[in-house]
Amino acid sequence: MTTLKNSVVLVTGGNRGIGKALVEEAYARGAAKVYAAARDPRTVTHPDAVPLALDVTDPASVAAAAQAAQDVTVLVNNAGIAVGASVLDGPLDDIRREFEVNFYGPLHTARAFVPVIERNGGGHVLNVHSVLSWLAEGTTYSASKAAAWSQTNSLRLALRPRGIQVTGLHMGYVDTDMTDGLDVPKATPKDIVTAAFDGVESDAYEVLADDTTRWAKSALAGEVAEMYAQFGL
Repeated sequence: MTTLKNSVVLVTGGNRGIGKALVEEAYARGAAKVYAAARDPRTVTHPDAVPLALDVTDPASVAAAAQAAQDVTVLVNNAGIAVGASVLDGPLDDIRREFEVNFYGPLHTARAFVPVIERNGGGHVLNVHSVLSWLAEGTTYSASKAAAWSQTNSLRLALRPRGIQVTGLHMGYVDTDMTDGLDVPKATPKDIVTAAFDGVESDAYEVLADDTTRWAKSALAGEVAEMYAQFGL
């Protein structure tokens, strides 16, 4: 069973939004140290966090971060972007950038930090996804999150024999900079990270952090048309 107390946690994208809330909640649960990783570590504001330079799209940057943080036992892959590129006519460079961050980013960090976590006696990987892993909305953001979900499932199988648990976190709208200006019901970052770390500490395979996400996951067992109002059913 994973416990956050006395653990050493690394949160990618730990400087704002859900990432910042994850840093705060890790300390609230007794983590001994929390690395808040960001492309610009000067943007990390938590007084106790250890700022760490990390660009998840750059293998050299990831390798340097893993070398600097040899005591990590819990890796939280939170860094992500939403470009909003159309599947049909969005710029391919934008789409590739989205996949570089949302899919290849967690892959780079997992490959770099799994040996670290294993040397430290085992631990946990938490991958932050979205309800859009299961519910498409016409852009490649949902495609990148669907791919990341599949990656998490494969990673879980690969790491179980090595003493490392893997949890996938899914959520709908959250009140962060990414959703600023959207007039829709939103969860608070605190609600999401509480559910996330409850899942980590219970070794849950997945955390469905709100009602929309729970509905979307259950709807996968039904007909495709039942998930989309556009089809008029």
